[in-house]
Amino acid sequence: MKKQMSLFIWAVTMLGMSPVLAATNFGARAASSADLTGAPAVRARTNVNYEKYQTRTSTRTYDVKDGKNLYYSAPQNRSALYKQYDAASRPGTSTTTTKTVRTTRAETVRNELKRKYYLAHPFFQPLKGKFGSITDLSYLMSSYKFDMNQTVPVYDSGSATPTEPLYPLSGLDGKWDMTQFTVKEDFSYGITDKIAVVGMLQYDWSDYEFKWSDGSTDKMDNNDLNMFGLGLQWRFLDNEKWIATASAYYQHQKDISNNVLAEIKAGYKVASSTIYGLARGWYLDFDGNSYGNGIEGKDANGNSALMYIPYKTDVDNTFYVEGGVGVFSVLDEDWTLNLEAIFGHYDWHQQGSIKGAIGWQPNDWFALNLYAKTAFYDSADDKKLDMYWLEPAVGLNSLTKIGEVKLKDYKETSIGLQAILYF
Repeated sequence: MKKQMSLFIWAVTMLGMSPVLAATNFGARAASSADLTGAPAVRARTNVNYEKYQTRTSTRTYDVKDGKNLYYSAPQNRSALYKQYDAASRPGTSTTTTKTVRTTRAETVRNELKRKYYLAHPFFQPLKGKFGSITDLSYLMSSYKFDMNQTVPVYDSGSATPTEPLYPLSGLDGKWDMTQFTVKEDFSYGITDKIAVVGMLQYDWSDYEFKWSDGSTDKMDNNDLNMFGLGLQWRFLDNEKWIATASAYYQHQKDISNNVLAEIKAGYKVASSTIYGLARGWYLDFDGNSYGNGIEGKDANGNSALMYIPYKTDVDNTFYVEGGVGVFSVLDEDWTLNLEAIFGHYDWHQQGSIKGAIGWQPNDWFALNLYAKTAFYDSADDKKLDMYWLEPAVGLNSLTKIGEVKLKDYKETSIGLQAILYF
């Protein structure tokens, strides 16, 4: 079938079919969120041991030397995140500094507390007049195996006796494999404490391969600026117990689609964690009216040929939806942990995935966030897709359905590192 064929296709315009090489959800889906989410608080003390962050605002009493009690009520206004508080500034208390007189010396008891803006928090967005930058370096791997079943034989119309079918494909199996390194930049600005605007760009280095059971391989690479977008984020709820945001984005994926994305997240603050749920939706407007994978090249005689496996045909647009739950926890002053589980419907298949991230933030303006994500379920396994063929040299002058392929062992995994700045 595919000897000497070595060039993949990004788009096919014959028969009005314009597929794109977007096999995984990492394309439109991975770029779906700006990953600019929210920030809880942290409390610190200057002259006592550091106390773990409390997400829920509450009035607390702390025992100190000499039996004195200090009282503190955490601020509920996010615009006061960097303001310092001491016991004497609390409404209803004296403005005189508390002192304890001893026989040998006099000393002042002072308790200072502040909130830390965790940049890797899933509800992070910059406050009014502030900028946020997330540079995301990720390595993605996606693959599936397939068996081919040719139901329509292909004959050489130029042969004197076109009785022997060309390219007997039944029984031939293979594997489609993609590896991709991406650099994605999300840059945001706080219009107000509740509303931020965000812009995004993504550059991809991609390698694609069809590996066949006879030991041969067809491959292609592609390097390009493949995505840009613009969006708004709105943190419409943030109090001592709850936090919630709504976001909307426009994205353009080169040679693939124009996308409109919407996302809503809501979290409940408990102890040193935020437990949250999320829902996302995409509207994808394709450049053509089908999408899938294909290879194009020359046969042994130098004639052009094309094989195409579409995920969907006769489709100009589609919707993706997904929902999930997660938890973000502050482990200590500088370290955080984020776990998330997602299930989504992505037009031609459904997938369940899990993601884990550990963050390190030594100060208020810089953080590193290391993450990994993998699919634990995908309905693409055992799914059957149509197979099309085009080869003018043997009389197939347009894309013609000649059989089907059966998918199996569908996999998606990504690992990445985010460098986050806040200024």
